[in-house]
Amino acid sequence: MSMAKILVVDDEPFNLDIVAEYLDGMDFELVMVESGEAAWAELEQPDSTFDLVLLDRMMPGMDGIQVLTRMKADQRLHSIPVIMQTAATSPEQIREGLAAGAFYYLTKPFEGEALQTIIRSALDDMRTRRELSANLADHAVALGFLGEGEFVIRTLDEAHKLASFVALLGPQPETLAMGLSELLVNGIEHGNLGIDFAEKSRLREADRWEDEVDRRLALPENQKRVVRLRVLRDEDRWVFEISDDGPGFDWRRFLDFDPERAFAPNGRGIALSRQLSFSSLTYIPPGNVVIVTVPRVHRDKAASQ
Repeated sequence: MSMAKILVVDDEPFNLDIVAEYLDGMDFELVMVESGEAAWAELEQPDSTFDLVLLDRMMPGMDGIQVLTRMKADQRLHSIPVIMQTAATSPEQIREGLAAGAFYYLTKPFEGEALQTIIRSALDDMRTRRELSANLADHAVALGFLGEGEFVIRTLDEAHKLASFVALLGPQPETLAMGLSELLVNGIEHGNLGIDFAEKSRLREADRWEDEVDRRLALPENQKRVVRLRVLRDEDRWVFEISDDGPGFDWRRFLDFDPERAFAPNGRGIALSRQLSFSSLTYIPPGNVVIVTVPRVHRDKAASQ
């Protein structure tokens, strides 16, 4: 795994020194700048290769929200995860940041362990999205002739690979792969294995989440539990039904970005998928079945244009 390159933006040199101290000895290449303008100058370079941006919200001149808005409007930069570090913690201010695309937050002042945890979480999410995107090129376009099918999985790796495969059916395969992957993983960890939001947060902080998933998958009571993905073709849309063998959960809390969870290392996947990946997302009580749709690409029409 190559060294992650992180852009750190803060108008206070003392804060930059703190971040450098907290991340000393970790496998990161840090680029430090003291203004939004300097950050944008780094990002807009055609050969810039940042994996993550740690961005101060309140700065003179171009502030963090303005930098973030520019990034999300740039096709080359929009998928780079941004961690917003801020002392502005009112629900309205958090919603503004979430709407701009800051799905990771740190409250100033923060501890080194909190910084390391949120960076690991953001980089893990980014690597998963890149792997999903890379896998898309390996699958046959003949999948588009599917009328109806059902797939059965158990593991995180299977969830990511299946999401990559069936995402070719949608008009935006990369975002569809991300959304399906989030829902399939949720079915495994939350539905079948009973890892809830609070426990996943603790496991993320200890960097033990994937190990705990593997441990629970091997338990006798879980060895027959699976997640099913059923694919149906309508005239103008694809319908994906994802079900697990668990008792369900209160999905309502996770449909929208909740300012109270903005500073956690997880808990944003369903809301992000609903916003970016699907035309519709509906959970069926008690919460172990979710149905999502995307427009269907009519390949004969597309080929003739």
